[in-house]
Amino acid sequence: MLLNLKHVSKNYKIGDTVIRALDNISLGVNEKEFLAIMGPSGSGKSTFLQVASMLAEPTDGEIFLNGIEVSSYNEIQRAHLRNKQIGFIFQSFNLLARTSALENVLMPLFYAGIRTDSDHAINKAKEMLERVGLGDRMNNTPAQLSGGQQQRVAIARALINDPTVIFADEPTGNLDSKSGEDIKKILKDLNKEGKTIIMVTHEEDVAAIAKRQIVFKDGKVLSDHKS
Repeated sequence: MLLNLKHVSKNYKIGDTVIRALDNISLGVNEKEFLAIMGPSGSGKSTFLQVASMLAEPTDGEIFLNGIEVSSYNEIQRAHLRNKQIGFIFQSFNLLARTSALENVLMPLFYAGIRTDSDHAINKAKEMLERVGLGDRMNNTPAQLSGGQQQRVAIARALINDPTVIFADEPTGNLDSKSGEDIKKILKDLNKEGKTIIMVTHEEDVAAIAKRQIVFKDGKVLSDHKS
């Protein structure tokens, strides 16, 4: 099993009130799966993504990645793990505004301690941009790209380190319908090529491209089925 959460909970404290965002979640993800995580606002789906992707620590429980327990890692260890094994695609793209598409794609290599001015790194970044159909827009900044093109840059950035698993948080949420369809096709193609994808979405048509749909409610798994 690629990713395995065992009895994972996550609490947040707001004043004197404790909010249990995740409540004793046990969930396994196999290699090459494509999951859609759904649920109403406040259901725990975004918290699940943050905890499962090592962006946040669980309050209780254990998380295993490739059979290794990683939930007890400190922040430096978690950051190293994210840089090496996890790709992220965000609703708001999270691109650096004043740098080119190529430079944005190179950023994970920089954080992983890899020289970004080497021919190998630059050629790899160019290859990722060509893979998402942006071979002719490498020198454009985000302001010179449409929303759909910015999301494609974000996908290329997520792929640069050949991650074990890709986490996508509402990847079509800020896009028009045409751009959304383009992103859905890229995600489906990546999964066909063997990438494991865990995607949070509130849109049923987007969730339908995944092979497994999991619905959260009140911090718990309400349903889990494969299509």
